Amino acid sequence: MAVYTEIDDDQLAALLARYDLGTAISCKGIAEGVENSNYLLVTEKDTYILTLYERRVKRDDLPYFLDLMNHLAAKGLACPTAIHDREGNTLNEVAGRPCAIISFLKGVWPRKPNARHCQELGMATAKLHLAGRDFPMQRVNALSVDGWAKLVADCQPNADSVRPGLAQEILREFDGLKAGWPDAPGRAGDRPLPHGVIHADLFPDNVFFLGEQFSGFIDFYFACNDYFAYDLAICLNAWCFEADGAFNVTKARALLNGYESVRPLTDGEVHSLPLFARGAALRFLLTRLYDWLNQVPGALVKPKDPLEYWQKLKFHRQVLGASAYGIER
Repeated sequence: MAVYTEIDDDQLAALLARYDLGTAISCKGIAEGVENSNYLLVTEKDTYILTLYERRVKRDDLPYFLDLMNHLAAKGLACPTAIHDREGNTLNEVAGRPCAIISFLKGVWPRKPNARHCQELGMATAKLHLAGRDFPMQRVNALSVDGWAKLVADCQPNADSVRPGLAQEILREFDGLKAGWPDAPGRAGDRPLPHGVIHADLFPDNVFFLGEQFSGFIDFYFACNDYFAYDLAICLNAWCFEADGAFNVTKARALLNGYESVRPLTDGEVHSLPLFARGAALRFLLTRLYDWLNQVPGALVKPKDPLEYWQKLKFHRQVLGASAYGIER
Protein backbone atom coordinates (compact mmCIF):
# COMPACT_ATOMS: atom_id res chain seq x y z
CA MET A 1 0.00 0.00 0.00
CA ALA A 2 1.09 3.58 -0.61
CA VAL A 3 1.05 4.40 3.09
CA TYR A 4 4.13 6.04 4.56
CA THR A 5 2.43 7.57 7.61
CA GLU A 6 -0.15 5.70 9.68
CA ILE A 7 -2.89 7.42 11.66
CA ASP A 8 -4.64 6.12 14.75
CA ASP A 9 -8.30 6.39 15.75
CA ASP A 10 -7.78 9.38 18.04
CA GLN A 11 -5.91 11.35 15.37
CA LEU A 12 -8.61 10.62 12.81
CA ALA A 13 -11.40 11.59 15.19
CA ALA A 14 -9.67 14.89 16.00
CA LEU A 15 -9.31 15.64 12.30
CA LEU A 16 -12.95 14.87 11.50
CA ALA A 17 -14.08 17.04 14.38
CA ARG A 18 -13.06 20.03 12.26
CA TYR A 19 -15.49 19.03 9.47
CA ASP A 20 -19.21 18.46 9.05
CA LEU A 21 -18.71 14.93 7.73
CA GLY A 22 -19.87 12.88 10.69
CA THR A 23 -17.78 10.27 12.45
CA ALA A 24 -15.62 7.69 10.71
CA ILE A 25 -17.05 4.30 9.80
CA SER A 26 -13.82 3.01 8.23
CA CYS A 27 -10.44 4.28 7.08
CA LYS A 28 -8.27 1.93 5.04
CA GLY A 29 -4.95 2.45 3.27
CA ILE A 30 -5.16 2.52 -0.53
CA ALA A 31 -2.80 0.36 -2.57
CA GLU A 32 -2.31 3.05 -5.23
CA GLY A 33 0.04 5.97 -5.70
CA VAL A 34 3.69 6.50 -4.87
CA GLU A 35 4.17 10.00 -3.51
CA ASN A 36 1.65 10.35 -0.66
CA SER A 37 -0.20 8.32 1.96
CA ASN A 38 -3.79 7.72 0.86
CA TYR A 39 -6.75 6.35 2.77
CA LEU A 40 -10.26 5.45 1.70
CA LEU A 41 -12.33 7.23 4.33
CA VAL A 42 -15.98 6.33 4.88
CA THR A 43 -17.95 8.56 7.26
CA GLU A 44 -21.58 8.78 8.28
CA LYS A 45 -22.08 11.27 5.44
CA ASP A 46 -20.18 9.90 2.41
CA THR A 47 -16.98 8.35 1.06
CA TYR A 48 -13.78 10.40 0.68
CA ILE A 49 -10.07 10.15 0.08
CA LEU A 50 -7.84 11.28 2.94
CA THR A 51 -4.40 12.23 1.65
CA LEU A 52 -1.35 12.84 3.83
CA TYR A 53 1.33 14.71 1.87
CA GLU A 54 4.83 13.23 1.92
CA ARG A 55 8.22 13.38 0.28
CA ARG A 56 8.40 15.55 -2.85
CA VAL A 57 5.22 17.51 -2.18
CA LYS A 58 6.04 20.90 -0.64
CA ARG A 59 3.53 22.35 1.81
CA ASP A 60 3.69 25.75 0.08
CA ASP A 61 2.49 24.12 -3.15
CA LEU A 62 -0.60 22.54 -1.62
CA PRO A 63 -2.92 25.56 -1.98
CA TYR A 64 -2.17 25.54 -5.73
CA PHE A 65 -3.14 21.87 -6.07
CA LEU A 66 -6.25 22.04 -3.92
CA ASP A 67 -7.55 25.32 -5.36
CA LEU A 68 -6.86 24.04 -8.88
CA MET A 69 -9.04 20.98 -8.38
CA ASN A 70 -11.89 23.13 -7.12
CA HIS A 71 -11.42 25.61 -9.99
CA LEU A 72 -11.47 22.89 -12.65
CA ALA A 73 -14.51 21.20 -11.10
CA ALA A 74 -16.32 24.53 -11.10
CA LYS A 75 -15.55 24.79 -14.82
CA GLY A 76 -17.25 21.44 -15.42
CA LEU A 77 -14.18 19.21 -15.62
CA ALA A 78 -14.67 15.84 -13.95
CA CYS A 79 -12.25 15.73 -11.02
CA PRO A 80 -12.38 15.53 -7.22
CA THR A 81 -12.77 18.58 -5.03
CA ALA A 82 -11.06 19.46 -1.76
CA ILE A 83 -13.52 19.51 1.13
CA HIS A 84 -13.65 22.65 3.28
CA ASP A 85 -13.72 22.37 7.05
CA ARG A 86 -15.94 24.53 9.26
CA GLU A 87 -13.46 27.41 9.05
CA GLY A 88 -13.22 27.24 5.26
CA ASN A 89 -9.85 25.48 5.13
CA THR A 90 -9.06 22.73 2.66
CA LEU A 91 -5.59 22.08 4.13
CA ASN A 92 -5.19 20.61 7.62
CA GLU A 93 -2.73 18.44 9.52
CA VAL A 94 -2.81 14.93 11.00
CA ALA A 95 -0.06 12.68 12.37
CA GLY A 96 2.46 15.44 11.79
CA ARG A 97 1.68 15.65 8.07
CA PRO A 98 -0.28 18.21 6.04
CA CYS A 99 -3.46 16.60 4.79
CA ALA A 100 -6.67 17.15 2.87
CA ILE A 101 -9.97 15.33 2.56
CA ILE A 102 -10.94 14.94 -1.09
CA SER A 103 -14.28 13.96 -2.60
CA PHE A 104 -14.56 10.41 -3.92
CA LEU A 105 -14.60 10.04 -7.71
CA LYS A 106 -16.49 7.12 -9.24
CA GLY A 107 -14.74 5.00 -11.82
CA VAL A 108 -11.73 2.74 -12.27
CA TRP A 109 -8.48 3.22 -14.09
CA PRO A 110 -7.91 1.06 -17.19
CA ARG A 111 -5.40 -1.76 -16.69
CA LYS A 112 -5.22 -2.34 -20.45
CA PRO A 113 -5.96 0.98 -22.18
CA ASN A 114 -7.28 0.72 -25.73
CA ALA A 115 -7.58 3.28 -28.52
CA ARG A 116 -11.01 4.42 -27.28
CA HIS A 117 -9.58 5.14 -23.83
CA CYS A 118 -6.79 7.12 -25.47
CA GLN A 119 -9.23 9.17 -27.54
CA GLU A 120 -11.26 9.97 -24.44
CA LEU A 121 -8.05 10.90 -22.60
CA GLY A 122 -7.04 13.27 -25.40
CA MET A 123 -10.40 15.04 -25.36
CA ALA A 124 -10.40 15.36 -21.56
CA THR A 125 -6.81 16.65 -21.49
CA ALA A 126 -7.66 19.40 -23.96
CA LYS A 127 -10.66 20.34 -21.81
CA LEU A 128 -8.39 20.49 -18.75
CA HIS A 129 -5.99 22.83 -20.58
CA LEU A 130 -8.85 25.11 -21.61
CA ALA A 131 -10.53 25.05 -18.19
CA GLY A 132 -7.29 26.13 -16.52
CA ARG A 133 -6.77 29.23 -18.68
CA ASP A 134 -8.20 31.63 -16.09
CA PHE A 135 -6.83 29.90 -12.99
CA PRO A 136 -5.05 32.79 -11.24
CA MET A 137 -2.31 30.91 -9.39
CA GLN A 138 1.06 29.98 -10.90
CA ARG A 139 3.43 27.11 -10.15
CA VAL A 140 6.71 26.47 -11.95
CA ASN A 141 7.27 22.86 -13.05
CA ALA A 142 9.76 21.68 -10.41
CA LEU A 143 10.45 18.55 -12.45
CA SER A 144 11.44 20.22 -15.70
CA VAL A 145 15.03 20.65 -16.87
CA ASP A 146 16.33 22.41 -13.76
CA GLY A 147 14.86 19.70 -11.56
CA TRP A 148 16.36 16.97 -13.74
CA ALA A 149 19.85 18.37 -13.13
CA LYS A 150 19.70 17.56 -9.42
CA LEU A 151 18.23 14.12 -10.09
CA VAL A 152 21.00 13.37 -12.59
CA ALA A 153 23.63 14.37 -10.03
CA ASP A 154 21.98 12.37 -7.25
CA CYS A 155 21.64 9.23 -9.39
CA GLN A 156 25.04 9.31 -11.12
CA PRO A 157 27.08 7.47 -8.44
CA ASN A 158 24.87 4.35 -8.41
CA ALA A 159 23.01 4.36 -11.73
CA ASP A 160 25.28 1.70 -13.21
CA SER A 161 24.17 -0.74 -10.49
CA VAL A 162 20.78 -0.78 -12.25
CA ARG A 163 22.19 -1.07 -15.76
CA PRO A 164 25.88 -0.91 -16.80
CA GLY A 165 26.59 2.36 -18.61
CA LEU A 166 23.30 3.95 -17.55
CA ALA A 167 24.97 6.86 -15.74
CA GLN A 168 26.81 8.04 -18.86
CA GLU A 169 23.78 7.51 -21.10
CA ILE A 170 21.61 9.61 -18.78
CA LEU A 171 24.20 12.38 -18.65
CA ARG A 172 24.50 12.44 -22.44
CA GLU A 173 20.73 12.56 -22.90
CA PHE A 174 20.30 15.27 -20.27
CA ASP A 175 22.95 17.47 -21.89
CA GLY A 176 21.29 17.10 -25.29
CA LEU A 177 17.80 17.87 -24.02
CA LYS A 178 18.98 20.82 -21.95
CA ALA A 179 20.57 22.36 -25.05
CA GLY A 180 17.37 22.02 -27.10
CA TRP A 181 14.68 22.61 -24.47
CA PRO A 182 12.58 25.78 -24.83
CA ASP A 183 12.74 28.32 -22.03
CA ALA A 184 10.13 28.26 -19.31
CA PRO A 185 6.69 29.45 -20.47
CA GLY A 186 6.46 33.22 -20.48
CA ARG A 187 10.20 33.58 -21.10
CA ALA A 188 10.40 31.82 -24.42
CA GLY A 189 10.71 34.81 -26.72
CA ASP A 190 7.99 36.67 -28.57
CA ARG A 191 5.99 33.61 -29.59
CA PRO A 192 6.22 30.85 -26.98
CA LEU A 193 4.40 27.59 -27.48
CA PRO A 194 0.90 27.52 -25.97
CA HIS A 195 1.09 26.97 -22.25
CA GLY A 196 -0.90 27.09 -19.04
CA VAL A 197 -2.07 24.67 -16.38
CA ILE A 198 -1.04 21.06 -17.05
CA HIS A 199 -1.61 17.92 -14.98
CA ALA A 200 1.95 16.62 -15.56
CA ASP A 201 1.23 13.07 -14.30
CA LEU A 202 -1.49 11.64 -16.54
CA PHE A 203 -0.71 7.97 -16.10
CA PRO A 204 -3.55 5.45 -16.46
CA ASP A 205 -3.94 5.17 -12.68
CA ASN A 206 -4.72 8.90 -12.51
CA VAL A 207 -7.53 8.75 -15.10
CA PHE A 208 -10.85 7.09 -14.26
CA PHE A 209 -13.36 5.54 -16.63
CA LEU A 210 -16.79 3.98 -16.46
CA GLY A 211 -16.44 1.36 -19.15
CA GLU A 212 -14.70 3.21 -21.97
CA GLN A 213 -16.13 6.60 -21.03
CA PHE A 214 -13.92 9.10 -19.21
CA SER A 215 -15.19 9.80 -15.69
CA GLY A 216 -12.47 12.01 -14.22
CA PHE A 217 -8.89 12.96 -13.40
CA ILE A 218 -7.33 12.44 -9.99
CA ASP A 219 -3.99 13.17 -8.28
CA PHE A 220 -3.10 16.73 -9.26
CA TYR A 221 0.02 16.88 -7.08
CA PHE A 222 2.44 17.46 -9.94
CA ALA A 223 0.19 20.02 -11.67
CA CYS A 224 1.98 23.19 -12.73
CA ASN A 225 2.22 25.80 -15.47
CA ASP A 226 4.07 24.47 -18.49
CA TYR A 227 3.65 23.69 -22.17
CA PHE A 228 0.46 21.89 -23.19
CA ALA A 229 2.42 19.75 -25.65
CA TYR A 230 4.60 18.50 -22.80
CA ASP A 231 1.48 17.20 -21.03
CA LEU A 232 0.56 15.34 -24.22
CA ALA A 233 4.09 13.92 -24.43
CA ILE A 234 3.69 12.48 -20.94
CA CYS A 235 0.48 10.81 -22.14
CA LEU A 236 2.23 9.36 -25.19
CA ASN A 237 4.76 7.73 -22.89
CA ALA A 238 2.26 6.51 -20.32
CA TRP A 239 -0.53 5.23 -22.59
CA CYS A 240 0.89 4.29 -25.99
CA PHE A 241 3.48 1.61 -25.25
CA GLU A 242 2.52 -2.04 -24.92
CA ALA A 243 3.69 -4.43 -22.19
CA ASP A 244 6.44 -5.75 -24.49
CA GLY A 245 7.78 -2.21 -25.03
CA ALA A 246 6.38 -1.75 -28.55
CA PHE A 247 4.97 1.67 -29.40
CA ASN A 248 1.30 1.56 -30.48
CA VAL A 249 0.81 4.27 -33.08
CA THR A 250 -2.93 3.54 -33.27
CA LYS A 251 -3.33 4.56 -29.62
CA ALA A 252 -1.12 7.62 -30.18
CA ARG A 253 -3.18 8.73 -33.17
CA ALA A 254 -6.39 8.28 -31.18
CA LEU A 255 -4.95 10.30 -28.30
CA LEU A 256 -3.85 13.19 -30.51
CA ASN A 257 -7.00 13.15 -32.64
CA GLY A 258 -9.10 13.27 -29.49
CA TYR A 259 -7.11 16.21 -28.20
CA GLU A 260 -7.35 18.12 -31.49
CA SER A 261 -11.12 17.57 -31.67
CA VAL A 262 -11.30 19.98 -28.71
CA ARG A 263 -8.16 22.11 -29.06
CA PRO A 264 -6.14 21.99 -32.34
CA LEU A 265 -2.37 21.91 -31.92
CA THR A 266 -0.23 24.62 -33.48
CA ASP A 267 2.47 23.66 -35.97
CA GLY A 268 5.05 24.55 -33.33
CA GLU A 269 3.48 22.13 -30.87
CA VAL A 270 3.44 19.33 -33.43
CA HIS A 271 7.10 19.97 -34.23
CA SER A 272 7.98 19.90 -30.51
CA LEU A 273 6.38 16.53 -29.74
CA PRO A 274 9.48 14.32 -30.30
CA LEU A 275 11.60 16.58 -28.07
CA PHE A 276 8.97 16.72 -25.36
CA ALA A 277 8.44 12.94 -25.56
CA ARG A 278 12.16 12.39 -24.95
CA GLY A 279 12.09 14.85 -22.08
CA ALA A 280 9.06 13.19 -20.49
CA ALA A 281 10.74 9.79 -20.77
CA LEU A 282 13.89 11.12 -19.12
CA ARG A 283 11.88 12.79 -16.34
CA PHE A 284 10.19 9.54 -15.32
CA LEU A 285 13.35 7.52 -15.80
CA LEU A 286 15.11 9.84 -13.35
CA THR A 287 12.39 9.92 -10.68
CA ARG A 288 11.95 6.16 -10.86
CA LEU A 289 15.68 5.64 -10.73
CA TYR A 290 16.01 7.94 -7.72
CA ASP A 291 13.24 6.05 -5.90
CA TRP A 292 14.83 2.71 -6.83
CA LEU A 293 18.17 3.80 -5.40
CA ASN A 294 16.67 5.50 -2.31
CA GLN A 295 13.96 3.18 -1.09
CA VAL A 296 12.22 4.23 2.11
CA PRO A 297 12.71 1.61 4.87
CA GLY A 298 9.41 0.13 5.98
CA ALA A 299 7.30 1.84 3.31
CA LEU A 300 4.54 -0.42 2.02
CA VAL A 301 5.15 0.50 -1.61
CA LYS A 302 7.31 -1.10 -4.28
CA PRO A 303 9.39 1.23 -6.48
CA LYS A 304 8.61 1.08 -10.19
CA ASP A 305 11.15 -0.21 -12.69
CA PRO A 306 13.17 2.73 -14.07
CA LEU A 307 14.37 0.71 -17.08
CA GLU A 308 10.85 0.76 -18.55
CA TYR A 309 11.46 4.43 -19.27
CA TRP A 310 14.98 3.80 -20.51
CA GLN A 311 13.44 1.64 -23.24
CA LYS A 312 10.86 4.32 -24.07
CA LEU A 313 13.57 6.96 -24.22
CA LYS A 314 15.50 4.86 -26.73
CA PHE A 315 12.40 4.74 -28.95
CA HIS A 316 11.94 8.52 -28.90
CA ARG A 317 15.61 9.10 -29.68
CA GLN A 318 15.22 7.47 -33.09
CA VAL A 319 12.00 9.33 -33.98
CA LEU A 320 12.45 11.72 -36.92
CA GLY A 321 9.21 13.67 -36.59
CA ALA A 322 5.70 13.80 -35.17
CA SER A 323 4.46 11.45 -37.90
CA ALA A 324 5.89 8.63 -35.77
CA TYR A 325 3.11 9.45 -33.28
CA GLY A 326 0.39 9.32 -35.93
CA ILE A 327 0.04 13.04 -36.61
CA GLU A 328 0.80 14.74 -39.90
CA ARG A 329 1.34 18.37 -40.80
